[in-house]
Amino acid sequence: MVVSASETEPLRPNQIAQFTEPPAEADSLHPEPDALLDTNPIKLSVLRELSGRSILSARQFTKEQVVELAKLAAFLEKVEIASYHLLDGKMAITAFFEASTRTRISFESSILRLDGKVISIPEGNTTGARKGESLADMGEMFNAYGDLVIMRHTETDSVDQLLRNLRIPLINAGNGSGEHPTQALADWYALLKWRPALAASGKAGHKSLHLGILGTPGSMRAVKSFLLMSLLFQDQIAKVTVVSEMADPFGEDLIEDLQKADIRCEVTHDIQQSLPELDVIYMNSIAFLGDSYRKLDSRFKLDADSPLKKSAVILHPLARAEELSESLDDTAHNLYFAQAHGAVFIRQALLLSVLGRIDRLPKQIPSVES
Repeated sequence: MVVSASETEPLRPNQIAQFTEPPAEADSLHPEPDALLDTNPIKLSVLRELSGRSILSARQFTKEQVVELAKLAAFLEKVEIASYHLLDGKMAITAFFEASTRTRISFESSILRLDGKVISIPEGNTTGARKGESLADMGEMFNAYGDLVIMRHTETDSVDQLLRNLRIPLINAGNGSGEHPTQALADWYALLKWRPALAASGKAGHKSLHLGILGTPGSMRAVKSFLLMSLLFQDQIAKVTVVSEMADPFGEDLIEDLQKADIRCEVTHDIQQSLPELDVIYMNSIAFLGDSYRKLDSRFKLDADSPLKKSAVILHPLARAEELSESLDDTAHNLYFAQAHGAVFIRQALLLSVLGRIDRLPKQIPSVES
């Protein structure tokens, strides 16, 4: 059932599920978003804080902003929202100077499903960069062509270069070995659906989650952003274990963040010893090192025979290589498919916030407060 914009009678929270039916065989492989909305109205004032802002780093978010974005994403996942044309008249430029499948397509899907328009640059060599044009000059041109830029680039300082002249918001979709903040939002949206209690704040939270990271946060941008965003949820995280082949997997820029957080953190090289203790395993296979990619060591491989805790879930930003076996795809450990599928909705929530379209949401939404 779709409610038209002209209806005025408020809907009760338990009617949300009537918008779209859940999957016929919903289980842990398909975490439902309802629990994020059952008793918690979305705080629009928090989402309005993001209006007009560039999204460059996971560090710039507060926990409250992440939770409110996830709650809005949960509503968008449950509701047929296309008929409201929330991004009508807005133009986004997706400028990808590095190969991408999920990130570019999920952003473009998010925009088009909200009735926005897209100017897509799927390959950097089709731009003036091939002739030596600077990113700073491109930024000046982008000001005239769109309302927002979503950029992925192989160079870590590409964001700074573009921002020299860019005056419209920029969303960082991956900058070399820097960060990938919207991937972290997709990661945490999946986790909040899996365990809604993680959205609790302050003393209401229960510090019980043991988070495992397989990879090198210092050189894996998705892993870095995930770790940084995880620090916002320190009230619920008891311990972080980083499994890496490197003695120092963090790099200088992460050490200070870790020291400030009230979370026990350890580094180990023994994946088999650590796995039985982990509640969440976040893994990635590829580290970007300047002008090349390096895959995770073959020792750090998970399959259906790995000694995983029965209730543990696995996150992976994809694409995967041999480190994540397909034998896990049909198990309750698989949260990575839901992680990828939910990226459209969390990016929709972010786009509506950054582009100042929160006030165009249907007035009948029962879980939204002014």
